[in-house]
Amino acid sequence: MEINTNNNNHLLVIGGSGFIGQHVVNKALEKGFKTTVLAKNNHNATDKPNGVTYLTADISHKANLLTSLRGKVFDYVINLGGYINHANFSNGGSEVYDVHFNGVRNLVDCLNKSNLKGFVQIGSSDEYGNNSAPQLETQRETPISPYSCAKVASTYFLQTLYKTEKFPAVILRPFLVYGPGQGEERFIPQIIKGCLNNQKFPTSKGEQLRDFCFIDDFIQAVFSTLDNSKVYGEVINIASGKPVTIKKMINTIVDTIGSGQPQFGKIAYRVGENMALYGDVSKAKELLDWKPSVDIEQGLRTTIDSIREMQ
Repeated sequence: MEINTNNNNHLLVIGGSGFIGQHVVNKALEKGFKTTVLAKNNHNATDKPNGVTYLTADISHKANLLTSLRGKVFDYVINLGGYINHANFSNGGSEVYDVHFNGVRNLVDCLNKSNLKGFVQIGSSDEYGNNSAPQLETQRETPISPYSCAKVASTYFLQTLYKTEKFPAVILRPFLVYGPGQGEERFIPQIIKGCLNNQKFPTSKGEQLRDFCFIDDFIQAVFSTLDNSKVYGEVINIASGKPVTIKKMINTIVDTIGSGQPQFGKIAYRVGENMALYGDVSKAKELLDWKPSVDIEQGLRTTIDSIREMQ
């Protein structure tokens, strides 16, 4: 469902200086939203577009967050706050849990909800843990890290708020989102840079089945939730729906670039690694009238061109 871009909706993007966040901000401006970004470190934004208000706050620090949000009213909130880290609880996982669960609680407490029409929580496919594929929203979550546990806790917290107080939240569960602008420490940019430099690089055997969703498709899904009351209280997978092995993904990058020397089998699988993680997107198609439109080959070509231009 499209927003009327002439109605001066005010959108708050938590974590708007990150990879997905910057794409959200650009799309928001394109659609005519009055846009505010709140991030812990807004200097991470590589290109700050004109017309965006930037606020700095750590959502896990309630007093600091309250100060930043005081007196501000938003129509929609998209929460991309936090960071991906699968550390154990005693090795940094406590801080991860704090930002991904307590940060959501703090946002709910600190936001002026008088005009709030929608709160989009970006969850994670990691919430499914070792559930069998294809992963469905009806499966019981089996988190295996503080990060995924915090995401699950936030999901249930927001669903409870909708059921008891009609808080207009929807939880999107993206699978592996990729595309231009993604940090070079992430899987696909790492492989692309290694291939562009024709390097040897170790990897696992690559038998894991994964689901890669191109950034443009994901952004379209995010904005399809706004002004859509059918999605309140719901969890919705956002994915390509087409599993591909890690080995095939790497070989596709090698073939597209024409160089690169992956060394399969040099890295062991992670303990407890889910060998098949790919989403069923039937619910997204039904509630959002959405389906992915960018195939792996096209998405990789676009991403490779972007990284090549930056080298």
